Amino acid sequence: MSDSLKQKYELCEQIGRGQFGTVHRCINRATGEHYACKSITKSHLSDSTDYECLQNEPKTMLLLSSSSHPNIVSLHDLFEDDSHLHLILDLCDPSLDLYALLSSAGPLPEPQAAVLAESLLKALAHCHRMGVCHRDVKPENVLFGFDGELKLADFGSAEWFGDGRLMRGVVGTPYYVAPEVLLGREYNEKVDVWSAGVILYVMLAGFPPFCGDSASEIFEAVVRGNLRFPTRVFRGVSPAAKDLLRKMLCRDVSRRFSAEQVLRHPWIVNGGVREDSR
Repeated sequence: MSDSLKQKYELCEQIGRGQFGTVHRCINRATGEHYACKSITKSHLSDSTDYECLQNEPKTMLLLSSSSHPNIVSLHDLFEDDSHLHLILDLCDPSLDLYALLSSAGPLPEPQAAVLAESLLKALAHCHRMGVCHRDVKPENVLFGFDGELKLADFGSAEWFGDGRLMRGVVGTPYYVAPEVLLGREYNEKVDVWSAGVILYVMLAGFPPFCGDSASEIFEAVVRGNLRFPTRVFRGVSPAAKDLLRKMLCRDVSRRFSAEQVLRHPWIVNGGVREDSR
């Protein structure tokens, strides 16, 4: 472990583990403030794509942290030694992410879903204004601070598009990836809006809009993009919520909403409260 890391921070219990390393709670010895230390093990990186992710995450987070946003995990410090890269990040509640919330709570009431969707889209709108596309928006990467505030995390797959260029490469997670990514086309930051639309659908329905028994079947369903609202589940969901889902999960990228447009949609503006009950 880096000597400078140990001098500045006291490492405490492990609070998470991922494909490439571990996360520990840590304490700044000078201030007493608590953070998360994400330690990426270099030997676990198997190819050039993994090494690219290793470089991308701190660079992206430094850019985003230069104008910090309350709904994005901030990078506070960075250390590197021969075996690890250590990122000092906002400490979030280790017992709760959006995946855990949805797994335990099932479908959410529209007002609760609208608040969460608004926070997520505020984070994405900020990323997009900074020229950053997250490219792996999924419930496991949506964390919560101890005050309950939503925090978008894990920028290992992020790409910078600030010079107006389009992106390439199949990146993302089966249920949440946009169809243009799977089709091998060039794409823009609206892939994040598609992924957020899938999350919103899951929040309201309790299951994803495009399903299958294998990754290939899921990919086929995503590419078809046949968006349905089963009556047994969506009978009580407002027309405004379904209208927003259609605009986020639109296969025609030119017609798909941007993150800023989602934030201006009446369902978000009205906090998920039905017009007829206002």
